[in-house]
Amino acid sequence: QLRLVESGGGLVQFGGSLRLSCAASGFTWDYYTIAWFRQAPGKEREAVSCISTSGRSTTYADSVKGRFTISRDNAKNTVYLQMNSLKPEDTAVYYCAAARLTGYTGSYCRETFFGSWGQGTQVTVSS
Repeated sequence: QLRLVESGGGLVQFGGSLRLSCAASGFTWDYYTIAWFRQAPGKEREAVSCISTSGRSTTYADSVKGRFTISRDNAKNTVYLQMNSLKPEDTAVYYCAAARLTGYTGSYCRETFFGSWGQGTQVTVSS
């Protein structure tokens, strides 16, 4: 059974950093594109970043470019989201998601392509 577990969320001050982790089990990790999404109160869930199976291709939302970095360690079945220079508008529940895709491009970094989800981890940035 495919399982994704996020961790690393918490409360941080404006300008601070956090590193989220997404640990996976129950499926052939190497075949899956992994993404981070977030949902703020009263807003729709949005894609934050995606990473291809090899880790060589990454996509970022404009709002986080230059501040967030996605990476994956295939030996540990884990994807990371390093978040720097955090802003109050980054406050949201962050979700990890997986999809088995062929020929990843940035156009795949959308919720419609991802069918497996973690439970989410809360990130709160205080001003």
